[in-house]
Amino acid sequence: PLLQSIHIVMIGIVFVSMLVVALRVLGQMGTDEPLSAVWRRFAPWFWTALGVMAGTGLVLSISEPIRQVSALSFWIKMSLLAVGISSALYFGRRVAAAASAAPQGGDVGGGARLAAVASILVWLTIIFMGRSIAYDVEVWGSWHLG
Repeated sequence: PLLQSIHIVMIGIVFVSMLVVALRVLGQMGTDEPLSAVWRRFAPWFWTALGVMAGTGLVLSISEPIRQVSALSFWIKMSLLAVGISSALYFGRRVAAAASAAPQGGDVGGGARLAAVASILVWLTIIFMGRSIAYDVEVWGSWHLG
């Protein structure tokens, strides 16, 4: 229970960190400060929570390997996790490039706006898939891998 609670809190920190950055990219939040400042403030929270989440997730998966491996929701979550981490790396690179081009912390382009929306959807889906693992048979029916 404690490990699961820590894992859930880390998921929340990861999601909120990326949500704030994505909303800033979309111009919906924190527009009074440069994107680079927002990224510098939330990236350490994101990466630290992601590391803790990976550790606790590994322990949770080892504790019930059959349930995890046979759940389609688990494999979708893991695939989307790779996408979510890639989008975080993308934002980090774009923010660094924009900051070096405009020291005041210039904004990123239109591709980043699309990536921001996709990132929000990816992280929401990761959360949903993680919670769906326990109900994989009910969610996926005949597509369940078990």
